[in-house]
Amino acid sequence: MSSLPLSAAFYSAPLSTPDFESSKKQEVVRSTANFIPSIWGDQFLEYNEKDAYVVDEQLVEELKEKVRKELMISASDESMTQHLEVLEFIDAVQRLGIAYHFEEEIEKALEHIYITYGDSWIDNKNLKSISLWFRLLRQQGFNVSCGIFKNQMDVDGKFKESLTNDALGMLGLYEAAYMRIEGEKILDDAIEFTKIHLGMMAKDPSCDSLLRTQIEQALKQPLRKKLQRIEALRFIPIYAQEANHDEILLKFAKLDYNMVQSLHKHELSQVSKWWRDLDVRNKLPFVRDRLVEGFFWMLGIHFEPQHSRTRIFLTKLCMWTIVFDDLFDNYGTYEELDLITQAVQRWSLSCLNDLPEYMQVIYRELLESHQEMEQELEKEGKAYHIHYIKEMAKEYTRYLVMEAKWVKDGYIPKVEEYMVVSEITGAYALVTARSYVGEGDYVTEDAFKWVAAHPPIVKASAMVLRLMDDIGGHKIEQERDHVASCIECYEKETGGSEEEACEYFSKKVEDAWKVMNRALLRPTDVAVPLLMPPLNLARVADTFYSGGRDGYSHGGSDIKYYIQALFVNPMDA
Repeated sequence: MSSLPLSAAFYSAPLSTPDFESSKKQEVVRSTANFIPSIWGDQFLEYNEKDAYVVDEQLVEELKEKVRKELMISASDESMTQHLEVLEFIDAVQRLGIAYHFEEEIEKALEHIYITYGDSWIDNKNLKSISLWFRLLRQQGFNVSCGIFKNQMDVDGKFKESLTNDALGMLGLYEAAYMRIEGEKILDDAIEFTKIHLGMMAKDPSCDSLLRTQIEQALKQPLRKKLQRIEALRFIPIYAQEANHDEILLKFAKLDYNMVQSLHKHELSQVSKWWRDLDVRNKLPFVRDRLVEGFFWMLGIHFEPQHSRTRIFLTKLCMWTIVFDDLFDNYGTYEELDLITQAVQRWSLSCLNDLPEYMQVIYRELLESHQEMEQELEKEGKAYHIHYIKEMAKEYTRYLVMEAKWVKDGYIPKVEEYMVVSEITGAYALVTARSYVGEGDYVTEDAFKWVAAHPPIVKASAMVLRLMDDIGGHKIEQERDHVASCIECYEKETGGSEEEACEYFSKKVEDAWKVMNRALLRPTDVAVPLLMPPLNLARVADTFYSGGRDGYSHGGSDIKYYIQALFVNPMDA
């Protein structure tokens, strides 16, 4: 779509306001959804400094240094056996959630292994070893060839049935295959092959209980799609049960988990007070009260301590994205929505009194949240960060009002037209840009220009969210006036069934993951830290919407468990 019917130029005309006094005399029919109240209440409102997790900082530094030395010593060894051990050690460090402490050491170790072996990992008969080598190097951006797995295939090009006797090898192959990019049929086949046989293994009564747990968790969500913080939560107790685990590594992982959790609890308390003071529950009752879930969402982008300021800012602005989403989907009339869209294009408090009273709360806080961060960034010479996200916020509302017009007109677009618009209204490009605000020197004006152009990885991430959300929530949403989902668009355009639509778009989701994997292979278009937010946002989408459910709007046992584990219960250290 080259242009929008409601372009930015349209909003340069004088602001025209509906006669709200007249409309008050008439009953306005609104499309509202009955969202359940927050299950968390005020649980996270208070943070007592006395309850902060206290550790011996000297002990933490000693443990960290021991882990760092082990990485450096292991990487310097030239033997293949030692290189396999360093791969296993790096895998543990990453899955325990502490890799952010050792990024340079991990990069040097994996680069050394890549230079040493290229595409020819020596231990090519050991499926577990090959799979680990392939996955870790691909994760680091090294484009090693999946052709190495041909050694595990028979003359007919199928994976050997004898591999099914190697449970750990099969599990490793399954995880490695999710690093696939477009055109890698070997890895597509590997996923299908391992899914079937791992499922059978997990149901076998003779299967070791620890192995069964690992298989079941992997089949539910592979490592590539899993949030790092959730994987640490899951993997720490598993690693503790492994006979050859590194006690120093385990102890450091537990201490770090609890220290980071304490910081997150403090942040959650801050944004909870902000949300309470806004009194959204009473002033805007049509909005989903999901502050805690929203913070969890933003935590998925950046969980590390150094991103604390950005995380708080992200949560505040992204809760306003939810407010706008619910305003446009659930409550506002088309005339009101057009009006606030015009106001956002002008981005001025002078527009405030032209809005209906309930919208003034939304508009004022939107502007003030940006202004507050802009003033802080001005001291650092980074005020331009806010300029770019304002422009993307304007784009976001222009596309939202287009969807509102579709609803008003009863229009169901073609699938391609729907995807172009929903890529913007899903807000992942906007959230990605916001995740750069206040970050390090790797964020430049070019970074904002790059994300504003909606590059492939950002489009793919947005597609994962939009399609998974539609597959899981389209039935409930169509019970009221709501923009058609991809399912309805597909059914109308093709005459196909709902089942066929879900199958079609599920494949599109997997294709999007391949695009993201490709974008992260070297040489990358931009610095790797800029690529991580879109990837992590796709992981959050998979966490909330896998299994055909809407875990954000309607909650669920998994999301409730994750929030309790990440923000309430410390790890037993």
